[in-house]
Amino acid sequence: MDFLYIKALHIIFVVTWFAGLFYIVRLFIYHTEAETKLEPAKSILQTQYKLMSKRLWYIITWPSAILASFFAFWMLYESPFYLSESWMLVKLAFVFGLYFYHGFCHNIYKKLQNDIIKYSAFKLRLFNEVSTIILFAVVFLVTVKNSISWVWGVVGIVLFGVLLMLSIKLYKRIREKKSWDKAEKEVLEEVKTHDNSSLKENNE
Repeated sequence: MDFLYIKALHIIFVVTWFAGLFYIVRLFIYHTEAETKLEPAKSILQTQYKLMSKRLWYIITWPSAILASFFAFWMLYESPFYLSESWMLVKLAFVFGLYFYHGFCHNIYKKLQNDIIKYSAFKLRLFNEVSTIILFAVVFLVTVKNSISWVWGVVGIVLFGVLLMLSIKLYKRIREKKSWDKAEKEVLEEVKTHDNSSLKENNE
């Protein structure tokens, strides 16, 4: 197969892999937040999130990770000179970190499937940004290659990570200030009251 076809397939599955990683942690967050909901909303939501997570994880994320890696190794086999490039070695270090991140996500997935909630929604939001930092680092490395200043590149990635963390904290404060959770409970109570009224009318 032509090298460019292999590269194109690699890029496609990297995109779907990251899409899966981004979304799976969001589902973890929603699943964790549902723990504080009133019944029957709690059970309904968590059951749905389990199903969505299972489909996303095994139909999209895992196959994408395997295929992205397969075509990456194929590219290195066809063009081994890449391994002599300093930017490629740094990129592979970030990819190794992504494998570790993927494995950690799998561990969280298994716990939530067994109704074990170990991490808070806030910690999961922070954790969700790790893949974003890795994505930025890899894209910049592949794009600018030897033109990048490694020192400033690393500093930039760290600053970007700090900015993401501060944004998450700001989001949490805004959410608490606006009492979105309280408003949600009021809506659920209204729906419950309406359903009870409808049931009573039907019985009469």
